[in-house]
Amino acid sequence: MQLKGARIVLTGANGGLGRVLARELANAGAALLLTGRDPAALARIDLPAGCDYQLLQADLTHGGGIDSTVQAARSFGANILINNAGVANFGLLAEQDWNDVERILATNLGAPIRLTQALLPWLTQQPEAAVVNIGSTFGSVPFAGFTAYSAAKAGLRGFSQALRRELADSTVRVIHVAPRAIDTPINPPAVRALNRTLGSATDSPELVARHIVAMLANDVAEGHIGFPERFFAWLNGFAPGLVDQGLRGKLAKIKQHATKA
Repeated sequence: MQLKGARIVLTGANGGLGRVLARELANAGAALLLTGRDPAALARIDLPAGCDYQLLQADLTHGGGIDSTVQAARSFGANILINNAGVANFGLLAEQDWNDVERILATNLGAPIRLTQALLPWLTQQPEAAVVNIGSTFGSVPFAGFTAYSAAKAGLRGFSQALRRELADSTVRVIHVAPRAIDTPINPPAVRALNRTLGSATDSPELVARHIVAMLANDVAEGHIGFPERFFAWLNGFAPGLVDQGLRGKLAKIKQHATKA
């Protein structure tokens, strides 16, 4: 897909990945409508000189935030929506506050579905358009300690696949990207400690952003970032019992760190 001259709505632009992804897209020649909850953080995004961009403060877990984003996107002439906004919460489900669970589901699954639905009538009128959903390896390999997050990201993957099939006769491409752990502030100290204990690899936001831009530019419909995570995603779809057994051996360490979260 042509990124030079594309007009992109990027949600969660003030986050660790969002800031870097905004720069990568700008370097590729795209104009950007950057949304986030924190206007001060949005204002600190460092973009290349001469970049065509606008900032929009919006909470996408509320109808008002969806409406303002759709209105701004139409005025901006957007032809690409990147659903990047997300939150995580590490801990055992039985010990989590329900408000935290609701926030995870609303931000990671409800908001992208609602925003996409509201913007589709506009996107389907564009000569070339795309919806990019930033998922997670945990959407394909659900992980203990991330129950609600895994559920939301699995739902986002299912949404992406179903929507891709629903829009197969339109000009709108649907892309789903599933990174593994990213070295950003979304990971609290307990998660970083768990990754070190388990030997789980993390990627820089710069590497992930480059992958996302490449997938969009090359019309790659779906992809996992990182190995062996890509293999385990395939294995979990083929033989989930084997993944159950493998993760059970790590459960004691996961619980140890989860109780400290």
